Amino acid sequence: MSTLSLDVTQNGSVKSMESLCSAAEIEENDFLRLLERPPRPLNIERHRSCDERSLSELSIGLSPYPAFRNADNSSRFMDHLDVVFPLSPGRRSGFNTPRSQNGFETQTHPMVADAWEALRRSLVYFRGLPVGTIAALDNSEENLNYDQVFVRDFVPSALAFLMNGEPEIVKNFILKTLRLQSWEKKIDRFQLGEGVMPASFKVLHDPVRNTETLMADFGESAIGRVAPVDSGFWWIILLRAYTRSTGDSSLAERPECQKGMRLILSLCLSEGFDTFPTLLCADGCSMIDRRMGVYGYPIEIQALFFMALRCALLLLKQDAEGKEFVERIAKRLHALSYHMRSYFWLDLKQLNDIYRYKTEEYSHTAVNKFNVIPDSLPEWIFDFMPTHGGYFIGNVGPSNMDFRWFCLGNCIAILSSLATPEQSTAIMDLIESRWEELVGEMPLKVCYPALESHEWRIITGCDPKNTRWSYHNGGSWPVLLWLLTAACIKTGRPQTARRAIELAETRLLKDGWPEYYDGKLGRYIGKQARKLQTWSIAGYLVAKMMLEDPSHLGMVSLEEDKQTKPVMKKIVFVDILVLISLSSMHQLVLFSSQKSKSSIVKRTEGEASYLSLQF
Repeated sequence: MSTLSLDVTQNGSVKSMESLCSAAEIEENDFLRLLERPPRPLNIERHRSCDERSLSELSIGLSPYPAFRNADNSSRFMDHLDVVFPLSPGRRSGFNTPRSQNGFETQTHPMVADAWEALRRSLVYFRGLPVGTIAALDNSEENLNYDQVFVRDFVPSALAFLMNGEPEIVKNFILKTLRLQSWEKKIDRFQLGEGVMPASFKVLHDPVRNTETLMADFGESAIGRVAPVDSGFWWIILLRAYTRSTGDSSLAERPECQKGMRLILSLCLSEGFDTFPTLLCADGCSMIDRRMGVYGYPIEIQALFFMALRCALLLLKQDAEGKEFVERIAKRLHALSYHMRSYFWLDLKQLNDIYRYKTEEYSHTAVNKFNVIPDSLPEWIFDFMPTHGGYFIGNVGPSNMDFRWFCLGNCIAILSSLATPEQSTAIMDLIESRWEELVGEMPLKVCYPALESHEWRIITGCDPKNTRWSYHNGGSWPVLLWLLTAACIKTGRPQTARRAIELAETRLLKDGWPEYYDGKLGRYIGKQARKLQTWSIAGYLVAKMMLEDPSHLGMVSLEEDKQTKPVMKKIVFVDILVLISLSSMHQLVLFSSQKSKSSIVKRTEGEASYLSLQF
């Protein structure tokens, strides 16, 4: 493992961080602005939850999301909802941490106080400052790498601290990981790209020399030795969340942060042999960090890629270097959104089309562009697909479609607006229609269905940790609760989020905050699950706070960008001879190629003929 040495002298006792709140003015809403008129302010004095507020307390307009199809439609709060939640910089959430005397934890579920206490115990300090949270506090098993700060794992912790008005912890993390990015990264004799972010880092204490040393892992110590593709994306997304929450753009505008973003983007936007705008990835490069057959173009990476690109557009400065990347990002977003919405999307109609595909089509007009063999359709998909609903499938490549459902990728697709409003509604319809399969007794299945028998042996390599309905192979992960809650609020379905949260509250604290659950319904604590898993704790807190104060959604949500929709490009015209018949007259009209638009109105004896040609 590469040792990143930053030796410093301990300054005595570790400082405790006070809650810091920025007084900067909030930036203009660059997301969720679907209303023409400005919203009325959100009443937060009574701190009632999202689905308990009256319509008069919220700014409501016409929603891009259709109303619920459920029978109890009239009892739901956010039918046809389009809310722009104003975000108050520096303001704490509707409830406080256990540090406060009259915090929310005394008024709501007792799990909240326990969760905050556990989250604070997980903080990692470097040079007296908190720089992240360790993966798990469970000391009953061998540590492995659970005592490290993971970039992806820290995201829900960071959101919890931001929502609670404690941005300094997040700022320290962003700057520390940025510094680690600049270090030389080698695996054996091969050097990784300059923009690669670490998967994790650890603080090593030397009591003899009274110094601290940072040690980072860029994949050289990971299972399978795979570099984390998602770390850089999460870093950009978190930087935007920090900027949006605090209203302070000075961090993102720092030269080192601008350079860090450009280095990450350079890795992703580089030209090569790719014929698709999606990113080609190895197995194990994201949350699913073991062999699970997600190599190729996994939905999780593509959705995070899309969201990171959109966040970068908001954060990059409009200087010479920044403008170059802005142009490259805009082109990539346009192609990526079309590709994902066209080829990764699956609903009943598309499933029927694939079922009837012809194969071996060789032309530019081919319908079955990836030469998918209809006989490769798994049997379970025909029963799983509801009449109303759809989702982004796991992977699309040459003669390959992975029809498995992956939670993280679909939730990020909703939050980033990779999914259109209609597709977002369909994803939520699917979750509600297939609640038992995707949620069961503990939210939320990381993927569905599980690989079994011969398929499991071939695809996972007989992985003893990824047996059927366990860990990444159909296991239930409480951390995904915050993503589901955010997606529910954005699509106007807070009651669905509340239902999932209440389900988790029946078990999580009693079971000791496990990392994951096993079984088809998520009934059993995972056979190798760590207890006091930090992102399980933070994911619950973020879900509770977001439902309590929906304005927090703005940190992780982006409205649909109209620029990613197909537009008619300017056309280069050639000389064309056109024969026009007007009444009894026949005229020959010569169009000049010098004109940028071929649009001619010819009037003869009161009769008008409008001709517009576009090529």
